[in-house]
Amino acid sequence: MSETFPDPALRDRTIDALRAAGCVFAEDEAALLLAEARGPEALAAMVARRVEGDPLEQIVGWAEFRGLRVVVEPGVFVPRRRTGFLAGLAVAATGDGATVVDMCCGAGAVAMAVRAESGAASVHATDVDPAAVTCARRNLPPRTVHEGDLYAALPTQLRGRVDVVVANAPYVPTDEIATMPPEARLFEPPVALDGGADGLDVARRVVAGAPHWLVARGTLLVETSVRQAPALQEWFARNGFEATVESDDEIGGTAVRGVLSDAQGGRRE
Repeated sequence: MSETFPDPALRDRTIDALRAAGCVFAEDEAALLLAEARGPEALAAMVARRVEGDPLEQIVGWAEFRGLRVVVEPGVFVPRRRTGFLAGLAVAATGDGATVVDMCCGAGAVAMAVRAESGAASVHATDVDPAAVTCARRNLPPRTVHEGDLYAALPTQLRGRVDVVVANAPYVPTDEIATMPPEARLFEPPVALDGGADGLDVARRVVAGAPHWLVARGTLLVETSVRQAPALQEWFARNGFEATVESDDEIGGTAVRGVLSDAQGGRRE
């Protein structure tokens, strides 16, 4: 198949099916499905999945992220456009030869961006979800992707030597998951969405653990929402960070950026 739509009738039927299912960008999605499908039967199966609510990125097997093609497997969190802002902050904070950790990495999109756009010498990624780790190992050097609960997944030799920790930790309040679009709440793992009662449970753990792994004046970046940012900024400060809230209204990205005080770097328990 081709995005030039050699069969206008097939194109129109695909658009009509997607539009009837409530796809707002039916024409764009039809173009992508027609370009990716290997024959009419494959196209029909892909359209059926989309009509049932499967995320488009899981159907075609990839997502675009800051100009990169990120492999996205079924059941894995789909990288959001707004997270490109978080990745940009990480790139800006990463100097030549730096060591970076992408925490709660999902498919590994942020780590991919840092590797592609910065002078980092070492980029590691972690996730607690085995499916996400398997997927991230398709996008990143497999040995740099670690499975486990936050910092417990990291090689111990990185302790106190990390320059940048960046995290797109789950931040949806538990009670709000039921109101999310079906393609998220039905097809993405709850562990990648559920941030606890106020949405900040995992983020707090990321912040509290960071001083044990960062160098002095190391940078911590955590994606959040506009509503949650003030509380998360306060938590950063309580854990030894000079913290600011950063945002990009154009893509809806918000993150708290913290610089660790000199006295806190490489802190031991």
